[in-house]
Amino acid sequence: MTNTAYEKIVNEWRSRPLNSPSDVDTVLDNFRVLFAYNSNKIENPDTTWHDTREIFLNGRVTGYTGELRTLFEIQNQKNCYGFLRNKIVGRGAVTPDLIKETHRILMAGCYDEARWDQGERPGKYKIHDYVTGDGVGAAPEDVQVEIESLCHEIEVVPNDRILTAAAYFHLRFESIHPFADGNGRTGRTLMNYYLMTHGYPPTIIYEEDKVTYYMALAVYDKTEEISGFEDLLREQTVKTWSRAPRPGKKLMTFL
Repeated sequence: MTNTAYEKIVNEWRSRPLNSPSDVDTVLDNFRVLFAYNSNKIENPDTTWHDTREIFLNGRVTGYTGELRTLFEIQNQKNCYGFLRNKIVGRGAVTPDLIKETHRILMAGCYDEARWDQGERPGKYKIHDYVTGDGVGAAPEDVQVEIESLCHEIEVVPNDRILTAAAYFHLRFESIHPFADGNGRTGRTLMNYYLMTHGYPPTIIYEEDKVTYYMALAVYDKTEEISGFEDLLREQTVKTWSRAPRPGKKLMTFL
């Protein structure tokens, strides 16, 4: 059932024009807010739907009493969407420069004092090791060549293997762990960018499903197996484009 539903969503996605930034805005009108909310909330439980929606739609929130970093993270998601939407239309490749600029926008003002004092900066590859999952990502001195190799790998695959390549990209990116912080949200954003520039619908990894998501990342760390994560992407894509995101409101549905 999931495969059939996923294939239908892919076909419907390809029937919609993405020839201008306004086309992208139309197709991703609700998606961009839901993606930002869920992607941020996976790492930051203080993220709320209300604050995310207010910043995306109105550019501000009122009566906010939480940590300012949370607001920066939301605003950065909005800024990153604005940065990438023109590139989606142009079908630009995922390059090291695009990766670093995406990270710089998503993490602007969000590095903690400890990382900042160590010389880490948004948009720059890490200069120290940071533990991730069951081990440590690529050594800082190896990050550049690892990212360059990954970018090349995902651009030389046949069209019927794009979802597999997207899954591999995300898993490998998180395994490399190229930045001192913000690898998860950067990887999820770029995975969707890659999918859209190759004619496939983007997906939301829902915060409520993050345990399954983390398990898939852990399986790859231990075995380099990607099929489970690829299945999760199909499931999450069906969920993304067929569920009602809020009571009384429905994401543009292809089902």
